Amino acid sequence: MYLAAGFAKLARVSGTDHFDDSTVCRLDTQRKLVEPCSIVIFGASGDLTARKLIPALYHLFKDKQLPTAFRIIGFARREKTDESFRAELRAALDQFSRTQPVAAAVWSEFAAHLVYCQGDLNDPAAYQKLEQRLTAFNDPALRHNLLFYLAISPSQFGVAVEQLHRAGLLPRHPTTGWQRIVVEKPFGHDLASAHTLNSELTQYADENQVFRIDHYLGKETVQNILMFRFSNSIFERLWNRESVDHIQITVSEKHAVGGRGGYYEEAGAMRDMVQNHMLQVLALVAMEPPVSLEAESIRDEKVKLLKSIRPLSADDVARQVVRGQYFAGVVDGQSQPGYRQEPKVNPNSNVETYVALKLFIDNWRWSGVPFYLRTGKTLPLGASEVRIQFRPTPNVLFAAACGAKLDPNALTLRLQPDEGISMRFNGKIPGTQVGVRPVRMHFSYDSEFGAYTPEAYERLLLEAMAGDATLFIRRDEVETAWTIVDSIRKGWEGKPLTNREFYAAGTWGPVAAEDLLAHSGHVWRDPQPIK
Repeated sequence: MYLAAGFAKLARVSGTDHFDDSTVCRLDTQRKLVEPCSIVIFGASGDLTARKLIPALYHLFKDKQLPTAFRIIGFARREKTDESFRAELRAALDQFSRTQPVAAAVWSEFAAHLVYCQGDLNDPAAYQKLEQRLTAFNDPALRHNLLFYLAISPSQFGVAVEQLHRAGLLPRHPTTGWQRIVVEKPFGHDLASAHTLNSELTQYADENQVFRIDHYLGKETVQNILMFRFSNSIFERLWNRESVDHIQITVSEKHAVGGRGGYYEEAGAMRDMVQNHMLQVLALVAMEPPVSLEAESIRDEKVKLLKSIRPLSADDVARQVVRGQYFAGVVDGQSQPGYRQEPKVNPNSNVETYVALKLFIDNWRWSGVPFYLRTGKTLPLGASEVRIQFRPTPNVLFAAACGAKLDPNALTLRLQPDEGISMRFNGKIPGTQVGVRPVRMHFSYDSEFGAYTPEAYERLLLEAMAGDATLFIRRDEVETAWTIVDSIRKGWEGKPLTNREFYAAGTWGPVAAEDLLAHSGHVWRDPQPIK
């Protein structure tokens, strides 16, 4: 498992705190090396392959992270030769690579590992053709260690997995090598569809062969949540109801729905962001310490946490959940049409482009502590962060004199962009008079480590090849998250948006979201640009 790179412990040198390679504690030295394997990408002509998968694999190869022997097989309906397939991917890499220009020599060496297999997902003969391409490889590992990446519609997952199984390419209990499948979200659109999808997958593959990918979990700072919590005793002992007043999780997006109007009419912010990304972050922030760093230990605790979230009745939804939808406004000085004016959007749509929730976790650690989650489109700043706000000081001394101007202490984990961690506390203003104001200590990944952190897909592809499921979502996680979301969506049925739930593009959301916190004496703390 990859954790935050280079976490250092203090070493005392000549009376000063000194950090160098001797202070680094490596946790992955015993990690299994990635074995030679073949990666089969279903949907090889699609956008995900061009924008994310091939650039990620190219950079893993460039950084010498891939095994010496590997093959990448593109599987799609269009007729192509190996050469035309490589040419298309090179053009995509010139556009989407994180390093420019693409190194010609590196690409030439990488491209030699790329081949193409034309076929229809529903045609058994296409899978026989795929088997023949695999059989032609000289290295036995390339024929038996197989990673199938399903970059296709979820409605096609079941067909692909069944055909792979019937062709002998995906046995439930492999006797030679290993075989795994990677599937992209959305994992259904409600609990019933998620259950059906999971049943289709596990009818022909074992659960431990299924890797459900949520790219958000591949982000360096999301993973660093566990490192920060459980390797620093000064913070972990404060991480509970006795010290924490409330927690805010914000995932704000500056861009509009744009060309995704048709998709968004089906999904909305609740399905698109809350069901997966935000509940995953909540689980990492609030879960109990796992018994080990093994994948199942960590995933067990995440599921326990999700199951501890207090169920919401229809009345609870009305009090604790706010929808929102943007209307025309200005973002970065540019006019932005309202959601109902976007292409492929119903002009009377009640689909939410913003959601704010107040959740409670019914366990010993968090009893009574509200967790506020919000996400939305066309907000003033694109950022993701977690703010842990501690209880205010007693109403004596400085608190009694300053009142509301004495800001509570807070810890902010900035997940993106400008990844880092900030501590907010009160300090004396210099001078002859006594004055106090909030100040901040800030740790920045960029300034501290300097090195580039891998793109999420680079890390997740490598983990799937290594068979480490820590950063992937288990079946019961998916279904538990849908249970929470379904209860909220049920509470919305037949209820149109109110005037207090609309917000202008370029603002921080609807008035109703401010009311949600005001009822508890809290206010949203908006993410700020990091200077």
